[in-house]
Amino acid sequence: MRLLLDTHVLIWLMEANPKLSDHLVGTLRDMENELLVSIGSVWEIAIKCGIGKMRLKTSYERFLETAIKDYGINLLPVTELDCLEFYKLPFFKSNHKDPFDRMIISQAVRNGLTVVSADEAFDAYPVRRMW
Repeated sequence: MRLLLDTHVLIWLMEANPKLSDHLVGTLRDMENELLVSIGSVWEIAIKCGIGKMRLKTSYERFLETAIKDYGINLLPVTELDCLEFYKLPFFKSNHKDPFDRMIISQAVRNGLTVVSADEAFDAYPVRRMW
């Protein structure tokens, strides 16, 4: 299964946060599954760490290196087709406007990926969400 991790899931996985269930951690560590992270999430973390809104348990550089090398997470680039899908995404009653979440949704729609997220706002869109 190809799994696109929401930003908070990436952070929680890397920092062994107990908010991730043992079952979900097992799924994420199953070598049969491909773990993907949007470059948008990498950018979001850089922005939030850079302005002091977020602190990681390690340096940003070490965080990325560990995610890619030790966890085998593949970075999913943002393409012009992802941006077109982003543009076409509807706004629902929830008025979900978070640009990083909307890019994750756009990439999941375009690439047929399952999103791993605790965020129920994703359920309003035509994506599979695992939690």
